[in-house]
Amino acid sequence: MRQLGFASWLALAAAAGTMAGPDNWPGWRGPTQNGVSPLKDIPTAWSHDRNIAWNTPVAGRGLSSPVVWGSRVFLTTDIEGEVLPGAAPAKHHMGGQPFRHPDSVGGNRKHTLRLLCFDTATGKPLWERTAYEGPVFDDTHKFNTYASPTPVTDGAYVYAYFESQGLYKYDYDGNMVWRMSLGGILTLGVGSGVSPVLFEDRILILADQDEGENSFLAAVSTLDGKILWKLPRTEAVNWTTPVIVTADKQPELIVPSMQDVVAYDPRSGKEIWRTEGVEGNSVHTAVYGHGMVYVSTGFPKKKTMAIRLNPAPGQDRVAWKYDKGTGYIPSPILYGDYLYLMTGAGLLTCLDARTGEPKYEGKRFPQPGQFTSAPVAVDGKLMITSNDGDTYVVKAGPVHEVLTKNSLGEPVFASLALAEGSVYIRSANSLYRIRQAPAAR
Repeated sequence: MRQLGFASWLALAAAAGTMAGPDNWPGWRGPTQNGVSPLKDIPTAWSHDRNIAWNTPVAGRGLSSPVVWGSRVFLTTDIEGEVLPGAAPAKHHMGGQPFRHPDSVGGNRKHTLRLLCFDTATGKPLWERTAYEGPVFDDTHKFNTYASPTPVTDGAYVYAYFESQGLYKYDYDGNMVWRMSLGGILTLGVGSGVSPVLFEDRILILADQDEGENSFLAAVSTLDGKILWKLPRTEAVNWTTPVIVTADKQPELIVPSMQDVVAYDPRSGKEIWRTEGVEGNSVHTAVYGHGMVYVSTGFPKKKTMAIRLNPAPGQDRVAWKYDKGTGYIPSPILYGDYLYLMTGAGLLTCLDARTGEPKYEGKRFPQPGQFTSAPVAVDGKLMITSNDGDTYVVKAGPVHEVLTKNSLGEPVFASLALAEGSVYIRSANSLYRIRQAPAAR
């Protein structure tokens, strides 16, 4: 079985338009946007009192993942305050009728949205900045937060996105460089899941809304926060983070949706190609490799598609489809020759990435649980974390084998970050750095 070599990893990092080295985890799903690290010295066993380099408390709630570059770790958080008299969330319609999700909360309260910076060596808080404080534009799902998008960094600046509450640029000393707003974004009152994508001199933001009447895709200048281009879309609300791939030396921004999958030129916003959609809520982040991009959905139907980036003349753009194995939130992961799918209940499926042939389907973990975090992969292994805070280390490849189970004893909903020989985990209340302890002499 071939795993991802360092040369292959560099090619993926170049395709993603990142300058991050293998020791950095600069944004959502890492430097290649695929959730894969080329490192070899990552610990695979830990507990609340074993291989913990440090842990530090984090106030508030957030589903954003840790972002790591050099000596800094960044997180965002949402601190909910009191009910604001007269505050009311945006109104929604579905099928021409007024709509309010039964689990919508928070839109009538004050929220304090912060960017936090920690020292990687000690976990000591270096600074925290309040990016926004006050009423919010809309409700969010009771499970979601107003700090769910993962920030992104280029090693000199960090960009924090709070959807309707704005996009913010800070330097590494915590000074705000600029802030800007793309306006109120309607997501059926269940909140955001879209993280910002850094490409060259721009931040790319997907803002598909409600039934599609106000949807758009935008590029914001990293220099001054001005909109470089803004493209109207008609697709209904999405919670997917787009990914950058390279096809025939051309960067392409891949945006899946229920209605279609579209590739755009991230420099101009021009549409490059379009194919059939996932036919369900677009929550998962796509992955790419083997000349294809893999898109999926888990609700209301289950569907995974492999889409050719450069189909030959007369060849279908869609290479294969698979209609099982996906859940609502956990994204798939592509590692080496295999694509792995997850359900929310923790059933793991392995497919041949080139053909879609199942190698195993619906394999369970030793302990039942629910799963929200996206899997990560390193050194021939997958790391898959449950909401209970149990991280299962699974041998990559066509034979299912759980190697270890590691528990922190507290809930984990955010995805893991892999950097500097360490695993960074954001739990419900803390930030952890997991690092192999020195051998006793």
